[in-house]
Amino acid sequence: MTGRKNAGRNLTVLPDDVFLVSYPRSGNTWARFLVGNLLFDEPVTFANVDTLIPEIYLFPDRILRQCPRPRMLKSHECFDPRYKRVIYIVRDPRDVAVSYYHYAIKRNLLSEDYPIAQFIPRFLAAEFDVQWSWAANWQDHVMSWYRMRQGMPGFLFLHYETLLSETRTELARVSSFIDLDLAPDRLSSAVELSSADRMRDLEKTQAREWRLTESTRLDRPFVRFASSNNWQNTLPAAAVAQIESAWGPAMQELGYPLSSKPGVRRPELAVAAVSAPPH
Repeated sequence: MTGRKNAGRNLTVLPDDVFLVSYPRSGNTWARFLVGNLLFDEPVTFANVDTLIPEIYLFPDRILRQCPRPRMLKSHECFDPRYKRVIYIVRDPRDVAVSYYHYAIKRNLLSEDYPIAQFIPRFLAAEFDVQWSWAANWQDHVMSWYRMRQGMPGFLFLHYETLLSETRTELARVSSFIDLDLAPDRLSSAVELSSADRMRDLEKTQAREWRLTESTRLDRPFVRFASSNNWQNTLPAAAVAQIESAWGPAMQELGYPLSSKPGVRRPELAVAAVSAPPH
């Protein structure tokens, strides 16, 4: 694709590309900071993240083809067989719903007083994604990758919750996946440079320099609580029931037990709400 239209699904995929993929509001931006701070000597900020790890929806294909190789690219696409090396991040859809609700307010897609209970059916229907080529609900998006690639070479599946609780260990897995041989202090430095507190501070001064926030409400942060299980204190019971009714089997398969059917979480998903990196 040439001209001014952004690449999106029409991206020219190169054989050595590595993609950071997730459903929106599942940790992709934080992952870009983590990986970028592994790969580059220049610390990642909101002012340079789109240069270091470009988002395929912000640049024409002709610009992205000029990036140094191998490229590390951000994508929200559903399964694409052309993607040969993928780091996929999944997050509890109940927390995704809460984060997406606040992001929709930040983007002026919803009013400040719009009830979250009314947002949930629209979220389930992927209404807020239809303007993009990835338009799909959480289940269709996640399972398109999980069903087609789980357990296969070139695919690393990460839980956002585990990334929160065991950041350095999970980042070491990412480092191995992309064939980086780094000293332990490089991993520690990348984690520190990608902390929620640092990202919040950067957002305060660079929100107008980042294309995802430049035209959004500055009084509503992009980097919010950055925690797991926040839905338990936020979502009405009826909203939780709607999400679990729609996607319950997929949630359980991926390690997210239903509130209506309590069970023992996988050890790596037994994470309390903590202050941690952003959505």
